[in-house]
Amino acid sequence: MSRKLKARDISGWLIIDKPKGLTSASVVNKVKWALDAKKAGHAGTLDPNATGVLAIALGEATKTVPYVTNSLKCYEFTVRLGVATSTDDDEGQVISESSIRPTNEQIQEALGRFIGDIEQYPPKFSAVKINGERAYALARQGKVFALSSRPLYVKNLLMLKRPDRDHVELEIICGKGGYVRSIARDIGKTLRCYGHVQRLRRTWSGPFDNAHCIDFELVDQLAKTSKLQHYIYPLERGLAGLPKLECPSESVQKLRNGNPASVVAGDADYGDTCWASYQDEPIAIGEYRSGYLHPIRVFLPTTYKKIQKTQILNLRTHPKYMK
Repeated sequence: MSRKLKARDISGWLIIDKPKGLTSASVVNKVKWALDAKKAGHAGTLDPNATGVLAIALGEATKTVPYVTNSLKCYEFTVRLGVATSTDDDEGQVISESSIRPTNEQIQEALGRFIGDIEQYPPKFSAVKINGERAYALARQGKVFALSSRPLYVKNLLMLKRPDRDHVELEIICGKGGYVRSIARDIGKTLRCYGHVQRLRRTWSGPFDNAHCIDFELVDQLAKTSKLQHYIYPLERGLAGLPKLECPSESVQKLRNGNPASVVAGDADYGDTCWASYQDEPIAIGEYRSGYLHPIRVFLPTTYKKIQKTQILNLRTHPKYMK
C-alpha cells in the first residue's frame, strides 16, 4: 500500500493562462495537486468559456488574494451583435434576434455610457446567490427570479476592431465584480440590436499580465517535479498595490505575534494599509499609524526559497492600474 505524500508548505503565485472549457476551481485543484501544495486559491474567477490570466496563490500568498482581487482588470472580448442568448454568451439558447446593425459611430457613442461608476445586473446564469442558491442553478430549473444591480467601476471601454457588421471587438478595464457578459448584453440593449459575448479573454489582473502566464498544459507536463517551481513568483507580488514599509529586526516578532510595532514609514500616510518587510521577507499587512504598523494579517516564516525574483510593479503610480 503506497503512502500518501505529505503536502508541502509552498508560498507564492503561479499565473496560469486558463484555457476555454475549464472552471477556475478545477485549475486551482490541478495546480495544488501538481505542486503538492497544502493551500491554494485564485484571485478572481473566470467563466469556464473565458481564457487568460488566472492568478493562483499558494500557501502564505493566499493572504494577499484580496489585494489582487480588488485591483483593476483588463478584458478583451468579442460581441456578437443582433442576437441575445439566455446566458449572455454563445453557450446559451437564442432568445431574441434583430436585423438592426449599428454604425461604428453609434457603437462609440454607446460605449461612453458604460464608463465610470455604473450599475449592472449579473447574468441569470452566474454564481450569485439567491436565498442561498446559485442563480445558475435556479435558471437551469426554469425558475423565475430577480437579481439586484451591483456597482461597478469602469476605467475604460474601447472599440478595438469591427471585423464585420455582426461583430465588434472591445477592451474593458474595470474593477472588482464586473460581468463582461452583462456589459455585452447591455451594450446590445443600448444599441437596440441585442448582443452577447462570443469570445472573452482576461489580459491582465492587478500586477499580473499575459507575460507572467504559463500554459495550463505545462502544469501537467511538470507536475510533481521541481521544474514547476521555477515559474512561481514571490508572494509579495500580490502586495504591489500597497505601500511597502521597512521593518527593523526588533519589530519582526512583535508583528508576527499580531502586536503593533515600529516601522520605517517610506511614503505611507497615516491610516494607509501597508505591508512590512524585513530583509526582503514579508512580515505583515496592517494599518500605518504614527510610525507603527498595526497588523491585520501576518505571514509565517517560510523555508520556501524564492527561485525567481522579479520587479514588483508599483500600482499606486503605474498608469495602467490607476483609478
